[in-house]
Formats: sequence, C-alpha cells, structure tokens
Amino acid sequence: MAEQHAVAPGHADSAVPEATLPEAHHKASFWTLTLGAIGVVYGDIGTSPLYAMRETVMAATGGHHGTPVPLTRDLVIGILSLLLWALILTVSIKYVFLLLRADNKGEGGSLTLVALAQRALGRRSLPVLMMGMAGAALFYGDAAITPAISVLSALEGLKLVAPSFESYVLPGALAILIALFAVQSRGTGKVAAFFGPLTLLWFLTMAGLGLFHISDDWEVLLSFNPYYGVSFLVTHPGTAFAILGSVCLSVTGAEALYADLGHFGRNPIRVAWGTVVFPALALNYLGQGALVLSNPETITNPFFLLAPPWLLLPLVILATLATIVASQAVITGAFSLTRQAVQLGILPRLEVRFTSETHQGQIYLPRVNWLLLAAVVSLVLLFGSSSSLASAYGIAVFGTMVVTTILACLVMSRSWGWGPVKTGLVMVPLLLIDLTFLSSNLVKLLDGGYVPLVIAGVFFVLMFTWVKGTRILFEKTRKVDVPFLELVQMLEKSPPHRVKGTAVFLTSDPDTAPAALLHNLKHNKVLHEKNVILTVRSEDVPRVEDEDRVSIQHVGDSFWRIRLSYGYMETPNIPRGLAILRKQGFKFDIMATSFFLSRRSIRPASQSGMPLWQDKLFIGLAKSASDATDFFQIPTGRVVEVGTQVTV
Repeated sequence: MAEQHAVAPGHADSAVPEATLPEAHHKASFWTLTLGAIGVVYGDIGTSPLYAMRETVMAATGGHHGTPVPLTRDLVIGILSLLLWALILTVSIKYVFLLLRADNKGEGGSLTLVALAQRALGRRSLPVLMMGMAGAALFYGDAAITPAISVLSALEGLKLVAPSFESYVLPGALAILIALFAVQSRGTGKVAAFFGPLTLLWFLTMAGLGLFHISDDWEVLLSFNPYYGVSFLVTHPGTAFAILGSVCLSVTGAEALYADLGHFGRNPIRVAWGTVVFPALALNYLGQGALVLSNPETITNPFFLLAPPWLLLPLVILATLATIVASQAVITGAFSLTRQAVQLGILPRLEVRFTSETHQGQIYLPRVNWLLLAAVVSLVLLFGSSSSLASAYGIAVFGTMVVTTILACLVMSRSWGWGPVKTGLVMVPLLLIDLTFLSSNLVKLLDGGYVPLVIAGVFFVLMFTWVKGTRILFEKTRKVDVPFLELVQMLEKSPPHRVKGTAVFLTSDPDTAPAALLHNLKHNKVLHEKNVILTVRSEDVPRVEDEDRVSIQHVGDSFWRIRLSYGYMETPNIPRGLAILRKQGFKFDIMATSFFLSRRSIRPASQSGMPLWQDKLFIGLAKSASDATDFFQIPTGRVVEVGTQVTV
C-alpha cells in the first residue's frame, strides 16, 4: 500500500477521453467501445506502416549508411515475415491474449502491474517499485518521440505530391504539434468523437491499398511462414541486429493495449485487433512488399506509393489526421500515468485540471503538457526527418515492454498460481524476443537511441529522488514527533480552552500528533469541539468504492482518527470524502470546519542520506509541488496553514 503523505511537501504508474468510468462499460454498447478502442488504443500502432517497412528494408540494404546490398526477393519476403510475426508474437500472443488478463479491477498499465506485483509479494517491494519507475520513465521518452515521428512521417508524403512541398514539411509538422498541445487545456471530448470513425477509415484505407497491390506479386503470401524470417536472419548475421532494430517499429504502440484496458474493456480491445487492426496492418505490409518486388524504386516511400496519383494528397491528409490521433492518445496517456505516479507516491503533487463534468478521465496537467511539447519540438528540430528519428524510437518502446514482461512474470507466477515452471515456459520466449529487440536498438545508441534514454533517465532520477527524499523526511520527523495517544491523554488531564466547530488536521502518520495541531495548541492555546486527524492513503487498486472509502475511529473525548482511501486512478476530494461520514453518524458542518495543513520549509542537512545535489533536487521538487489545498480540493476559505522548518 502506498501512503499518501498529506503533509509532506508536494506530496499528498494512459487516460483517454471516452468510457473512462467503470460504469461507462455498461452504458456504452459493445460496438461503441470497440470503435473507441480502434481510435484510441490502436492509433499509435496504426501509423507504423508509414515507416516500418521502409526503414527495415533500408536497414537490410544499407540504404541509410553502410555498404549497399541488392534488394532481392528473399530479402523482401524475409522482412515481411519478420514484420508479420513480430505482430503475431508480441501483440497478438503477449498483449492481446496474455497481458489483457492481468488486470487490477479492470485497469491495466505498467503501474497497475506494480500494484499487482506488490500485492502478490504481500509487501511494498523497492525493486518492484523501481522497475515500475523505470517503465514509467521510458514511457515519457516514448511519449516525446511518438508525436514527432508520426506527424513528420505523414507530412513527408507531401514530397511525393510535389517536390516543392519538401520545404514545408518541417514547419508544417511544428505548427501541427504546437497546435495539438495548445488545445489540450480545452479537453479532448469533442475531438474524441471523431477518433474512432477517423481511425477506422484509416485502417480500411490501408487494407484497401494493400489488397489492391498484393496481386503485383502473390509470393508475398509466403511471408506468413516464419521459416523465411528466421532463415533471412541466419543468412544475414551481419545485418540481423540492424534489421530487428527496424522491425520493432511495427509494434510500437502495443503497450497502449494494456494501458487502456480500463477504458474500453478486454473484449472490445481483442475484437478490434482481430477483426480490423491486425488484418489491415497485415494487408498493408503485404501490399508494400508486393509493390517493392514489382518496382524496387518504390522503396523510398512504399506506403504512399501504394496510392494512385489522384489519391496521394487525400491520403497525406488522412495520414496526418491519423498521426494526430496517435499523438493525442500518447499525450492523454502521459497525463493518466502522471496522475497514477502522484497517487502511488513516486512523483510530487502536480496540478490536475478536469476538462469534463461527466468523465473524470478527461484531465489536463499543464506542466506535463508543456514539458512534452518542449521535448517534441526539440526532437523535430534536432532530427528533422522520420528516418532520423526511427533510430531513437525502439529503445523506449522495448525498454517499457521488458519491464512489463518481467512484472507480468511475477504476477502470473504468484497471483495466477502458475508457478515458476509454467510461467517460464510461456513468458521466457516472449521476454527473449523483447530483449532481442531491445539489444538490437541499443546498437543505434549513438545514432539517436540516446534520446529516449536521456529523457527516461531524467524522469527516473526525479522519481527516485522523490521516493527517497520523502522516506528520509518521514523518518527524520518521526524521531521528534509526539505520539498522538500520549497527547490525547495529556489534553484530557489538563484541557485547554474549547472553541466551537470542527478542526481537521491532515497528516501522513496517524500515530503521531500533527505539527499543525501542536502549533495550534502552543500559539493559540485552544482546542476545537471536534478534532479530526485525517490521513489520505493511496491503495493498490484503481478505484475505491464509496462504502470502503472512509474508516473512522473515536479516540478520547473529542478526537477522531479518519482515513480516506483513494485508488491510484483517482484524484482525492477531501470534502466529498468527509461527506460520506454523515451516513456513519459523524455530524459536522463544512462551513464550521477548519482544515489545518503543515507547510514544511526544507533545508539541506549537513549529514543526509542523499548527496547534496539530490538534496537540492528534492527541495526543488517539493517547492514546485501543487498546493495541497488545490490538490485535495479543500475550500480555500477554510484552510489554515502552519509553517515548520525541517532538514533533509
């Protein structure tokens, strides 16, 4: 269980626009959810054909650099086989068939796996938490690269419409991306209505274009035989790593399958994959392969060259819209992941704005939004083309997948009762595939692969510093804190002056007297009629039902200890949580209630558990944290803040 440190400074694992609440699964029809899954869940993987085939063939033939290799029939069929079997093994078997079963009350995602793994172990495990932090950090790297590579690859089709358009690709991509991030604060509900139909049109178009060209060379159907893919790798050992490093581009976005489980449900996601997404991707790759075999010169951009000249411009426009959908899904996923990380205690409080009155999943985090925009714009300017960015893409994606697979092994072995042998037989081959793809991408480390690692490294250091700093701070303050029950006994023996109303003192540790209570007694020398020691906790479940949200304990004459519990997919609302108490017989008037918060001013200690630079980073994170009053949605006019100074 992750405790929500209500008085620690700045501290109290993908959200999508539609069907966010669990009850939405009942209200929305199955096919509505399936259509929504096509738009949001598969938006990212649906744009992979724009560049995956091209980059893999270029890697195999030395098209970007190295000694050119002839474009042979065996090469094209071998690459097609690798692309198709990457989709079958990684997406169909690992994610669609296996991981969609590893849900936490219907929710998925890497931080959900952390909660499940810790529950399976029966304790809060630091290695498991660190794996979750690594997966989350790598996701941020992916979230920065996906919009850049997707929009660039779509607009590069303009060069085929007219060569003179080439100079507009870069400024056009920047304009679209800046506009996309700028509208986030207005919410995505209205745009979301077009996600499903637009992406469905995109998949049908891809399928149609591929189907039209398969007849150019029917032998591409041989690629469904895995022998050709394996044989090609064996006979080309020198370029095998480079090839696999590009093949993995075909499965980018697969992690969204699991992350969006709670938003659409297991069956709609599976049906969307089996009936629309996989057939469309397979047909398009087969069509690209047949086109390249019949006309090798089309390898420069086989996706757009599938279209006849009259369809080229509409296809570029449709591709651009599809990449915007893919980018939107990643952005909202980053918002959701950040909120989960805050609730699980691995990031400081951040401002969360709700952009919909009916869907709590429609959230906007200003700092995350503008940090992502800065990263995306920097990547577009630094790399300039989708081919250059392709080198940076795979490390983040497969780093996240490796973490997910390892955590899933722990859950399957412990929670599912599979045991190590059955889990190993099923998951080790899939883990080896992930590790092979990851290592093949590490070869491209200096060609741009360092970018997601740098981004992920920054986020991991921030998360690790926050977790370590809050633990040190908690241990230091606990040494000088007054035991709460002792204080109650002292006050009963020599009661101070009483004033009317209710006082709520927020604390992370209900066993020690809150600093705000001690300061109130010391300086004001009064005690309220009713005094509530309130602790807010984050549970290892996505959401907590109202009947389980509040626990209350009467302590002494005028004291109550109350615990409010929230899931890691929820944002705490203390007034609404306390209102549940009325049903349990605890009467209070919110207008006669004062909330006391301790605002800690932190200074670096001469001797600390962290280096000086980490001390300063933790202090900076604490200062940048969202105000507790706003985060817990407490009425501002009812809050009294008491300042204390501590060292860390």
